[in-house]
Amino acid sequence: MTDSLLVTFNAGSSTVKIGIFGVEDGEPKRIGKAVVDFSAHPLTLEIKEGPQETDIPLRAKSADDLSELMDEVLTALTEHFPLDRMTAAGHRIVHGGDRFDGAAALTKETISEIDALTELAPLHQPQALRMIRAMRQLRPKLFQTASFDTTFHLTQDETVRRLAIPRDLHDRGVKRYGFHGLSYNYVAGALKKQLPGIAERKVVIAHLGSGASLCGIEGGRSRDCSMGFSTLDGIPMSTRPGWLDPGVILHLIGPLGKSITEVEDMLYHKSGLLGVSGISGDTRDLLEDESSAAREALDLLTLRISGEIGRIVSMLGGLDALVFTAGVGEHQPKIRAMIAERLRWLGAAIDETSNEKNALTISSAASRIGLHVIPTDEEQVIAEDCLALLETKQQSPAP
Repeated sequence: MTDSLLVTFNAGSSTVKIGIFGVEDGEPKRIGKAVVDFSAHPLTLEIKEGPQETDIPLRAKSADDLSELMDEVLTALTEHFPLDRMTAAGHRIVHGGDRFDGAAALTKETISEIDALTELAPLHQPQALRMIRAMRQLRPKLFQTASFDTTFHLTQDETVRRLAIPRDLHDRGVKRYGFHGLSYNYVAGALKKQLPGIAERKVVIAHLGSGASLCGIEGGRSRDCSMGFSTLDGIPMSTRPGWLDPGVILHLIGPLGKSITEVEDMLYHKSGLLGVSGISGDTRDLLEDESSAAREALDLLTLRISGEIGRIVSMLGGLDALVFTAGVGEHQPKIRAMIAERLRWLGAAIDETSNEKNALTISSAASRIGLHVIPTDEEQVIAEDCLALLETKQQSPAP
């Protein structure tokens, strides 16, 4: 029996992943998870408790104020977990700018500062803020914290973070930030436990999901990331384009007469694999589709990923291992094989049997670099941050 519970909220652009953690021996241990997909109709709470999975229809609607919905969600979760023991809640925040260099307790002041960064992450930041405000309304005395995706990348050199634009814009925050930091933080820590021989060396981590990016680490610290100023940057994603010539944007809003709203919608929701294929933004669908458009989308994806890996390797000055993580990276052997094939010039050679099994090590004995698969767990990092801040609060003398 756990003494207390922590609940984490990982709000994406259209879903919220909820983690339930029991505190045992001073460490957060996951005891369950849940997901609400805001794009589904009707809304459903999907609960996973060990091997058991339960789907609960929700009456409340998704709205700017999520209090009613989250009240229903918490009530449903109470039937499965002892939420009366909940002592704290942790939230994933995509953008912390240069203001937050670590996880932070949520106060009126920190929430205001997070809100001020919304213009830098218009797709994700509002979702997290809606969740924070709903939980503060429902549990006003509950200790809550924020963990930031950008924090992990603050170890990058200033030159890496700079864009070739006027200096005053850089000074006003127009720079490369990098994202998926909670995932990279987790995988870097898992490397130390599972593959200590390479953990301190030159490694590229490929976070490949519906949102996707690459991060070059050395000594467990971020040195470079494919995503820069926004979550649109870098490699192609499910519905986002990745790197795009800025002249394309000028062309869209100039000669083609597109509005900013239309361009934003195209970039976030109609580009990437979906835009190229015209079929789907899901690699599973594209792998099953035999059309030339589906093949072209996958070829472009793996071409851009391998090319960006090459750029990061140049910055690192070499490569000892490539680690795949996130939904596609963890579960799509064909995509991993296509990327490895394009990296033969680096000495990458994949072991087909190990790759099909999603094994920890999928490189063959002939490979000059290690190829690995490590599942990520962003909620675990949020829970650890939350518990550490809670313990600090409890140990602080009363004012």
